[in-house]
Amino acid sequence: MAGSATEPGANAKQAQALGADARYFAALAENRFEIPQCDTCGRHHFFPRVLCPHCGSEALNWTVPSGRGIVYSTTVVRRPEGDYTVCLIDLAEGPRLMSRVVEIAPDAVHIGMAVQARIDILEAGPLLVFKPLEDLA
Repeated sequence: MAGSATEPGANAKQAQALGADARYFAALAENRFEIPQCDTCGRHHFFPRVLCPHCGSEALNWTVPSGRGIVYSTTVVRRPEGDYTVCLIDLAEGPRLMSRVVEIAPDAVHIGMAVQARIDILEAGPLLVFKPLEDLA
């Protein structure tokens, strides 16, 4: 999943993770994408929390999702140094998260586009991004 984001702003300094999200960022730094899954109700969630947002259980485990998703919404940030996307991605496992779609012109990203996660290891730290996927089946 490793790569390198080339769009502007990709190397913005990341804040230090201190809470439930510390495991998420530690996994990214080791080139692994993991999200919490509740042992009680079986549902995945994102952003990491200490309790399941669906049923309130504390019984959470970390799982490796497929990384496949669908663009739910997208916008293009226009900057002098270059444009980039900010997208909401619906993961195949259920959670919705904010990220970027790379390897494609920002204006070509569209709602309903199938995407696949990858981790870019940058100077500022790891960054989860998505690339277009021709077929989600």
